[in-house]
Amino acid sequence: MKKKIQSAVYQFVNGPFGTVITETSGHLLVLLRPKRAIELSEGGMTIVFKNTMSIPERLMRNAILKKLEKNQDYNGLVKLHKNYWTNKGTELFIKTKDAFENVFIPNWTFIFDELEQKLLNSTVPFHTMVEIGTGNGSVLHYLSKKFPNIEKFIGLDLSGPQMDLNREKYKTHSSLNFVAGDAIEWVRQYGQSHTIFITSGGVLEYFTELQLQVFLAEINKLGATIFVAIEPNDVHHNFALNPNFQVYGYERSFSHNYEKIFTNAYFKIWHLSRRPSPEDWYNLTFIGAEN
Repeated sequence: MKKKIQSAVYQFVNGPFGTVITETSGHLLVLLRPKRAIELSEGGMTIVFKNTMSIPERLMRNAILKKLEKNQDYNGLVKLHKNYWTNKGTELFIKTKDAFENVFIPNWTFIFDELEQKLLNSTVPFHTMVEIGTGNGSVLHYLSKKFPNIEKFIGLDLSGPQMDLNREKYKTHSSLNFVAGDAIEWVRQYGQSHTIFITSGGVLEYFTELQLQVFLAEINKLGATIFVAIEPNDVHHNFALNPNFQVYGYERSFSHNYEKIFTNAYFKIWHLSRRPSPEDWYNLTFIGAEN
């Protein structure tokens, strides 16, 4: 009986009437509690774990995201995502620390095997590898062992506290460096030719399409570069019908047409594949490209 009641409640909440009620309630709460709405937005609210947010706060969160999406304020969505990763990134990295062993190693390393072979066959030397959205640094540390001929490994992330933790954890690894900051600005100031750029598991999905175009254009200016990206896409994103981005998922991030974007940015694609993810609402796109 309990499960039947829970199922009925779920169907009502997610049905047309329930959606209207929850959206209206959320908008009303934002009006009644503007200070709390601002605190949620600025503190980071796009990813919510169990028991970390009350029901009224969840309603406000959903209303804020819905309004930005309805108004096509995509820069506003990006700002919320940035606030989350800046202020609460470490919280997520702690909760998902097992993903490296359970997901990355068995399912994603094949593309780095291809990269390894590509570098062996290349006459162009690459001396630096930069991971955008490095998180706890596990992937970058793995890559530093896999590619011993690369001299510098730089992990970029918005979370300053997490970068402090990484520096302490990997202080005996002289080739590893961790920097807190914005990826586009870092590339503009410090980017160099003969660099390999990496994203792993969802980073570019927090860029608008325009920001992503600007980012790749800045990288293209550097000279010889390689980009390896592992990024989620909305499982319902039909690129033939909609070749541009669409907002998707609980976070309301961006499902991009990476093949189109990299090609338009004058990169030559040497790997493109899509694979299912552990969740049924998104797939993973694996792309390797060079300029």
